[in-house]
Amino acid sequence: MKILLHNLTRFGDLLQSQPALAELAGQGHRVAVACLENFAGAAALLPEAEAILPLPGSRFLAGLGGDWRQALAALDGYVRRVNAQFAPDAAVNLTPALAARLLAKRLCGEAVRGFSLDSHGFRHESSLWAAFLEASSADRALSPFNVVDLFRKAAGVGRGPGRFALRRPAAPALEAADTALAAQTPEGATRYVGFQLGASAEARQWPPDFFARLGEGLWEGSRALPVLLGGPGEKALAAAYRQTCRAPSVDLVGATDLPALAATLCRLKLLVTNDTGTLHLAAGLDVPSISIFLATAQPFDTGPYREGCLCLEPDMPCHPCPFGVPCPHGNACRRAIGPDTVLAAATAFLSGEGFRPGAYPGARAWLSGFDAAGFMDMASLSGHGDTARAVWLRLSRRVLRQFLDEEAFAPAGEERHALPGPDHDALARLLAQSSDLLRLLAGQAGLAARNPAMTGRFLATWERIRGLWTASPRLGAVGRLWQREAQRAEPDLPALTGRIDRYAALIQAFSDRLARA
Repeated sequence: MKILLHNLTRFGDLLQSQPALAELAGQGHRVAVACLENFAGAAALLPEAEAILPLPGSRFLAGLGGDWRQALAALDGYVRRVNAQFAPDAAVNLTPALAARLLAKRLCGEAVRGFSLDSHGFRHESSLWAAFLEASSADRALSPFNVVDLFRKAAGVGRGPGRFALRRPAAPALEAADTALAAQTPEGATRYVGFQLGASAEARQWPPDFFARLGEGLWEGSRALPVLLGGPGEKALAAAYRQTCRAPSVDLVGATDLPALAATLCRLKLLVTNDTGTLHLAAGLDVPSISIFLATAQPFDTGPYREGCLCLEPDMPCHPCPFGVPCPHGNACRRAIGPDTVLAAATAFLSGEGFRPGAYPGARAWLSGFDAAGFMDMASLSGHGDTARAVWLRLSRRVLRQFLDEEAFAPAGEERHALPGPDHDALARLLAQSSDLLRLLAGQAGLAARNPAMTGRFLATWERIRGLWTASPRLGAVGRLWQREAQRAEPDLPALTGRIDRYAALIQAFSDRLARA
């Protein structure tokens, strides 16, 4: 089968589609990639893609703002080009936006995995995993799954461990990177350590003066030479770094296109970075990293999909903060993790000791790895593995995986996840209330089938459950899944009560595994 994968979002998300592509190709399918035209260079790093079909998204949007007939003509032209170059039998659409759903539907009709539209034009997801991918994106603070695993499952694969492996740079690109590095390398340098100074927002950027102090410590301690990386828009950050730092560096900010950046990363012993596309590019090239997650960023969902990377986040009760809410603390998290903490970790790694358990002042430190089911996981190095957040993430990843796979829940047996007393008590009350309401709802469904006057009570209870869950930081994504259920038409009463029973089993599975620390 010929499958066209759509990922019409950011550079990093596009790269993180590669494990799903690899599994589709491993099943014997021929695969191609549809992406925004400004990220076509990134798509070229996906080794399984036999064709790259860039979409001129900005021109489409401009056309819709002017003459919609020209925009539709442009869309038809794109569809004809796709069919002429690849003629897909099916699509995997990993972008939930309406435009992406329309495009996937236009190209492949009903043969769409991930996000599409039904026969009436309403939003449709091919699986619970795809629905959860969209539901969890509204609040990633307690998402238990790495986005790579969500992409794999939404694509209809992901039954075993994933592997992230991008195309290695060609010899000429590596030689050019060597030349560019050598031109700025002083005598005595022993190795290169990359610094990605920028991020998608200032609130998610570790300060340039902290990078500068880290660079001084690496040079003075082991003659490790910082290599400054970033796009043209990050030149001001590089200038601020150079003005503050007393140690030499190689400044490649604004001087590397994507192939040159990939080749440069392959020459590093370590990358120190914010949560950026460069981090994911490094992971796909098997480059170890120390990544710093600030503001809304957190390692459990957007951490590097590579074993043995260090992820640091501020050890602050408010982290990660919610999207769209001004910080009441003046973005204090940006300076919570000091340069000495990162320097100690980087020095230990470069000396061959790896990233060790111990104290990481100002930080919660996590080491990336894979759990028994093959999902990306984070193991605490700093003693935060028993905190309420970490415990709940482990528990919910285990239980939600079975729910989203539509498997029978495994018996809890001796499995218990201990939450601190107040957190346990609050969650236990929430789960008990949820169970009571679901039992009530199941009864009301039967009554409403016989007596339409009961429909109002049934709908009111349904809404109570939605409000209860979406207001909870623990069950928010489940609440959004439940809201999606209200938009689906059920063929008969047994199907409706079966779905209610399935959510009741989910709540019971959480309850059975919960313990009080």
